[in-house]
Amino acid sequence: MSVRVVLADDQPLVRAGLRVLMADTPDIVVVGEAATGAEAVRLAAEVTPDVVVMDIRMPELDGIEATRRLTADHPGVRSLILTTFDDDDYVYAALRAGASGFLVKDMALDSILEAIRVVSAGDALIAPSVTRRLIEEFADRPEPTPSRAPAVLTDREREVLTLVGRGLSNAEIAAELGIAVATAKAHVARLFTKLDARDRVHLVIAAYEWGLVRTAR
Repeated sequence: MSVRVVLADDQPLVRAGLRVLMADTPDIVVVGEAATGAEAVRLAAEVTPDVVVMDIRMPELDGIEATRRLTADHPGVRSLILTTFDDDDYVYAALRAGASGFLVKDMALDSILEAIRVVSAGDALIAPSVTRRLIEEFADRPEPTPSRAPAVLTDREREVLTLVGRGLSNAEIAAELGIAVATAKAHVARLFTKLDARDRVHLVIAAYEWGLVRTAR
């Protein structure tokens, strides 16, 4: 089945470029376009897409608030944020609002298509350049009081969460810990359950908030 996508960006040229790209991609179909965050939310209710490719800076509602409303009202719709480097201050807010992916607009087109597939499948994806900026932002934050004590996790689960926070895939976690990929996947699945995490991005957030991932200052 094709991945149903809504394009939300206030720049017509950006939407046109993405639309042309996806027109030649059999497994991805554009089912609507929006020029504002409010329009994106309304359109998502009408056409129930799998993914909304969402700009951050839009009139009426920005991409963060639009994502927050989509997450609350349409939990099956995934928000994939497309942004530029000068939007880095919004990264954390967008992830907390429920975004499942965060990409920069100068990424290769094939990478954007693959991100749509990944997010549609229920996983999460953050561009490496955005991850570095996110790490820098957390490095400058005072350590918050966690809402849930890390004691709910076993030592192994804490190890796995730390590696997820560093951006490692299940295969990379398995190699790092000397365990089978299936075992690493099972640990990650238990983390989703124990932490009530919507997707992998929110495991990353938990790892940073609890100080399991340290950054050089």
